[in-house]
Amino acid sequence: MKVKIKDIAREKNAWSLYRLAKELGLPQQTVYSWASGRTQPSYDNMDRLCDILDCPVGELFEAEPVQKKLF
Repeated sequence: MKVKIKDIAREKNAWSLYRLAKELGLPQQTVYSWASGRTQPSYDNMDRLCDILDCPVGELFEAEPVQKKLF
């Protein structure tokens, strides 16, 4: 699953990832790692993201395409 933090932050609050990190009280690198897909937010941080961005958890995720197996 890919987290769409950057898109949601920009759409909902017109915030950059830097501003989101400040609002969360987290290092900027942490939020950038989530946005790039290198790491995933913890459950606690996911709840905080949903509260700050005023969105459901499902809105923060983007389903990745499923690869078809060749037989």
